[in-house]
Amino acid sequence: MFRVILELLRIVAIIFILGSLMGALVNLIYASMEINVDNTTGGWFVGVAIFIILFVFYRNRLQFSGFYKGKGKEKLSNKISIFLICFSMVMITIAPLFR
Repeated sequence: MFRVILELLRIVAIIFILGSLMGALVNLIYASMEINVDNTTGGWFVGVAIFIILFVFYRNRLQFSGFYKGKGKEKLSNKISIFLICFSMVMITIAPLFR
């Protein structure tokens, strides 16, 4: 039970730390193009896209190095991983259109 709690705390930390860094990077790229998506629907698109990317990264890499040692640990298929990453990139690309 303790390992499960530690793994959940690890997931929350990954989402906050890597999500914040990725969000700052996307905002920096948008700012260099003089685009602002803060407080718009496009900002939600970027947030969901980052969350999907982190989900794929966790399921394919990070879950195998954590505290939890139970059943059900398997990678996403290549087709699903590619689809989700491409979908996220499309969401990040079209986010400035939704103001």
